This record gives sequence, structure tokens and C-alpha cells, in this order.
Amino acid sequence: MELETDAIMCSLLSHGEHGAIVRMLTPDHGLVAAYVRGGRGRRMRPVLIPGNMVSTRLRYRTESQLPQATIELAHSRAPILGEPLPSAAIEWLTALVASALPERQPYPRIHQAMAGLLDAVEAAPSAVGWASALAQFERLLVAELGYGPGDYAPGDIRDADWGRVLSALEHSGRPIFQDVLSGRTQSLEDSRGRLIDRLRRITS
Repeated sequence: MELETDAIMCSLLSHGEHGAIVRMLTPDHGLVAAYVRGGRGRRMRPVLIPGNMVSTRLRYRTESQLPQATIELAHSRAPILGEPLPSAAIEWLTALVASALPERQPYPRIHQAMAGLLDAVEAAPSAVGWASALAQFERLLVAELGYGPGDYAPGDIRDADWGRVLSALEHSGRPIFQDVLSGRTQSLEDSRGRLIDRLRRITS
């Protein structure tokens, strides 16, 4: 069986001498894990960066086995990864999705919201332009996984008070660590903590 799809790179784990196991969020098939031959090589390293948009062909021998993936870069986030706040946001967002979502279950709204949030992080001149959307995304993810009421309607971030934005982020983080990621949180708490600390230094 073969499947061709666009995807968002979420995580990368070295496997063997040259290969890698990646997790990607697809629009119609949810979070998909796959083996990439040569994934640790010079040609593929810039492609398999979490946050990148890719096109992939997945080949399954059987439905229960890990597929092999051929991956091509569609859009790179590498140019903004040298900036502390965008880098911290992408690190947290991709790690959250890779850890929280069950594999091969479609979450089209999460995919759409994640793609939009990554675009906002890339395009906005400062975190004031996307921090409120991050809180909304976290509430969406919690609701889609069945732990929240789904109060994730977009707000007007231009009129948001920065203190309220930080409060919204504090609120949206609680159910993630209490419910969604229970028992496997230390590295993720560190990742989100770095992001929130940097956001607190901003004065809007």
C-alpha cells in the first residue's frame, strides 16, 4: 500500500547508523510515524526539521508495520530557527503534537490550526502577533482529545491585553499536563517553560 500526502514534521529520532524515525502530522491520516532511509545524512537533515512542511510518500508492507517514507521539502522554517522566540514556539508546538496525539487517527482541525499557527509564528514581527493563537491552539488540542469544552474560537489578538494573553497561556497549559500528557511530561514541561519565560519578558 502507498500513500502520498502533505505533512508537518513533528519529531525525529535516530535509528541505526543512517536512518531516522519521524512523526508527521497529516491532514487526513493524523499523526504518522515512518522510517526514513538516510534520514541522518547531509541531504535529509535540513528536510527533517520539526516545523517544516513536507510532501511524503509512505509505503506500507502491512497495515501494522512501520512504513518507509520518501520525503521532499515543501517549505522550510529553518530561517527563523535562529530567533529565540520563534524557535521556542516551534519546539514546543511540534513536541506537543508528537507526544499528545495517537497515531493514525485524523484530526483535521488540529492540522489546519497547527499549519496556521506555524505560518503566524513565521510571519509576525513579534510574539504579540501569535501568542494568543498559541493559547487557542492548546485549547483546541485539549478539546479534540476529549478533555475540554472546546472554547477555542479565535479572538482579536490586536486588541488583547498582554497580561490577559499570558493568563490565557497559563490556563491552557494546565489540562495539557494534568490530563493529556499525564506521566510523560518533564522534557515537555521544560520546553514550554522556556517559551513562557521568554514571553513574560515581552512588554506589548
